[in-house]
Amino acid sequence: MSVSVKSLVSTLSARGPHRVLRGNLGIAGQPGVVYTPESGLNLPAVAFAHGWLTSAENYKSLLEHVASWGFVVAAPDTERGPIPSHLDLAADLLTTLDIVSKVRLGDGTISVHPDRLALAGHGMGAGAAVIAAAQRRVGAVAALYPAPTAPAAENIAPQLDIPALILTGSELDSANSNARDLATAWAGPSILRRVDGASNNGIIEGRRLFAALGAGRYEHKTERATRALLTGYLLNTLLGDKTYAPFADPEAEIPQSTVVDPTAEVGVETPKLSIGTVAKLIKG
Repeated sequence: MSVSVKSLVSTLSARGPHRVLRGNLGIAGQPGVVYTPESGLNLPAVAFAHGWLTSAENYKSLLEHVASWGFVVAAPDTERGPIPSHLDLAADLLTTLDIVSKVRLGDGTISVHPDRLALAGHGMGAGAAVIAAAQRRVGAVAALYPAPTAPAAENIAPQLDIPALILTGSELDSANSNARDLATAWAGPSILRRVDGASNNGIIEGRRLFAALGAGRYEHKTERATRALLTGYLLNTLLGDKTYAPFADPEAEIPQSTVVDPTAEVGVETPKLSIGTVAKLIKG
């Protein structure tokens, strides 16, 4: 009997079956962090890029969560200043993939399959993942709440025929989001999903000062929905696990999210009028 999508979301929102180890990419010359299952050979791997004015540490729960489901997850910890280079962050993502896919990890009992690689990122890091994907073919790209970059990720997307998951929040059509343009331009199979009630910075952990200044608060509900959607998508696209096929299906209805047609005309919201205003208009 098939498992319901609602049940799958609930399962994927919780930690996976693997105990997670943490390592330092700096040992291999790349500042950053790596999370791995306790053991495993030919594992899938994801290189993840952080958003603007954040670090890999701000995504600790998300990265650990994906690792607990059997993935090696590595995140470079560079370009953290106010004027980052998106090209350099993309280059660091590629270096990170090289490290985890060519070096035995842990005590030598952990290895990565060279054909089971994905690139992911949040905000500007999502754009960096797209830039990197144009330089090295991977199995999938996950752009979480993408923000504009230089060069523009949407100008690179027509070159990419690989699968892509693009998540967005309520600011889908704001100046700080290029999710719609990215999904429209993507050459390969892509899915644009809006996470219900999410802000685009809701998955960033530990930024109390920025939250106090109105730059967005961490949203536990958003992070739970994001990790379920991301993990399910990667399990299907990188490992071919058909159990999680709905997460890579643009027609599937998944709780806590809504599929968005990026080519649909953006409607202008009709202002709501009070009964008193309507009465005045009728009277002339």
